[in-house]
Amino acid sequence: MAKTKEPNRAAVLIVDDEASIRESLRMILEYEGYRVDEAKSGPEALVKIAERAPDAVLLDIKMPEMDGLAVLAAMRERGYEVPVLMISGHADVNTAVEATRRGAFDFFEKPLERERVLLSLRNAVSAHRLQSENRVLRHEPDDMVGTSPAMKRLRETIEKAAPTPATVLITGESGTGKELVARAIHNQSPRRDRPFVQVNCAAIPDELIESELFGHEKGSFTGAMRKQMGKFVAADSGTIFLDEIGDMSARTQAKVLRALQSGEVEPVGAAGSIRVDVRVVAATHQDLENAISEGDFREDLYYRLNVIPVRTPPLRERMDDVPHLVSYFVRRYAEANNYRAKEFSAEALDHLKTLPWKGNIRELKNLVERLLILSPEQVIDKQDVISSAGGARPEISESLLAIKTLREFRDMSERLFLVHKLDENGWNVTQTAQSVETPRSNLYKKMEQYDIRRAES
Repeated sequence: MAKTKEPNRAAVLIVDDEASIRESLRMILEYEGYRVDEAKSGPEALVKIAERAPDAVLLDIKMPEMDGLAVLAAMRERGYEVPVLMISGHADVNTAVEATRRGAFDFFEKPLERERVLLSLRNAVSAHRLQSENRVLRHEPDDMVGTSPAMKRLRETIEKAAPTPATVLITGESGTGKELVARAIHNQSPRRDRPFVQVNCAAIPDELIESELFGHEKGSFTGAMRKQMGKFVAADSGTIFLDEIGDMSARTQAKVLRALQSGEVEPVGAAGSIRVDVRVVAATHQDLENAISEGDFREDLYYRLNVIPVRTPPLRERMDDVPHLVSYFVRRYAEANNYRAKEFSAEALDHLKTLPWKGNIRELKNLVERLLILSPEQVIDKQDVISSAGGARPEISESLLAIKTLREFRDMSERLFLVHKLDENGWNVTQTAQSVETPRSNLYKKMEQYDIRRAES
């Protein structure tokens, strides 16, 4: 898809019901080098912010239909941290205090003082971009911790892939941090200041995923009470992350392929299409080449996605990173809970390196937090780890080893595991899905695939 144009120029949205004010501010800001968009009402502003969040908003308070304070409140409720500079022709102390309380960056009275507005706007954009950079640093991806050769190769691949507009396909086992790698690619790309929109394809029912991805028109199907913007449009000028792409239906795969080929999406029930500028990053834990051979995944979509392949290594391939990861998790848990950090003995760390880690980084993180909570001592030793994680590796039963093909083995072992977990959770599907860390819709799909019924209990 097309490359984002002029990614470093700050974007400002002017929201005012008076056309003359909008035009005056536009001339001033464009002269100063800003990219400017306009909205003449609160609802229109919210739509524009959802479609493409700016770096700052100049927002009038007194507007018909929806005033500026209501717009500001709606922005914060929806998670938009864009700095807002409030404007009022009828300012009073109470209004200014209320605007500040709701998170306004600054407050101006009409007529506006040009230099003061420009100074405040520069500070707002600078603060917003610094905040975004700090947010990325604070949320350093768990799987990016470590100095092993596998991690060095992963970082090098990300550094090469990120600056390009090419689609990326991330593969790897569950718990290896595919989402975090996708965020790293976005954060190191020219689109870093634009939206990053994530879609878990396995968590959305087949009948709703097209509407979720491409949007729909009001009345286009039963229950469509209002027009909905799709995730592709919401990610316009930014990155869309399609997680668990292998769980898409054939119909949705065809529409995603069309979007990649044409750069256009067609909302459900719409008469025409919408052009979008989106960088696509997809991920899966499945073997897509095997899915292609079995007719479950489109070969043409696979090659369109797999322009830059990125593999997240399992923890067993980077055991030297275990001490670094443990230290990171201990520090993060202690900071988040105002908790005195504990230490792991050298013997405890050595034992952690011997475990199979089938759940990868996610499993290690959960174990570290469990030990920090349950261990009564300040130093966690080897016996503590053995008690929490188990000291012996489970053996595979002879009946499973008697199976001839890898697929039969995988299906049988997965079926037995799910039946056991469902029985363990009293056949509560929601609770079981949470315990095995999979979306409920995916568990239902597996139960149907393997014909799992409660009578087996």
